[in-house]
Amino acid sequence: MSAVRVGLTGGLASGKSTVARMLAERGTTVIDADRLVWQLYEPGQPGARAAAELFGAEVLDAGGAVDRERLAGVVFTDPEARRRLERAVHPLVRERFAEIARDASGVVVLEATLLVEAGYAPDFDLVVTVEADPEVRLRRAVARGMDEAEARRRLTAQGEGVARRAAADVTIRNDGDLAALEGQVDALMERLGA
Repeated sequence: MSAVRVGLTGGLASGKSTVARMLAERGTTVIDADRLVWQLYEPGQPGARAAAELFGAEVLDAGGAVDRERLAGVVFTDPEARRRLERAVHPLVRERFAEIARDASGVVVLEATLLVEAGYAPDFDLVVTVEADPEVRLRRAVARGMDEAEARRRLTAQGEGVARRAAADVTIRNDGDLAALEGQVDALMERLGA
């Protein structure tokens, strides 16, 4: 029997990683798209080659891996640069996740901020978004150490989430406490039959 594929999304500091952890604790296989990107950015990997082709060798470290801080400095200040990088890397992430999901059983979740915007939504049996008020998200991002100006830039770069919410089959609100979030995750697991 093939795995049930769930796309989990939400903006910066919405709580999607907390939801992903809760889903993993309940027995699902959770794949973090950012970790897949990090693997693709290793020396000799297709993501590192794509970044260097787009922005030059200066976005690589001495070992040939993508220097994520330098790359972020380029793409979070230039929307067109960010779009070019996304067009190059999103298909690689999508392909890697498909390989993993083919070998999985039960529920397999891809946690990805730009899941809908990257066009992944049709790949999933269910799309779940985690939402919170933008000011709550800003406070959370700053509380975990992000510079406020950088947090605001990233929130702006991610947009208002209209497409994400429209594509979602399930919306989890994360403006309350952990118990409320746990209850919503339990309801999702029940819906998934897991």
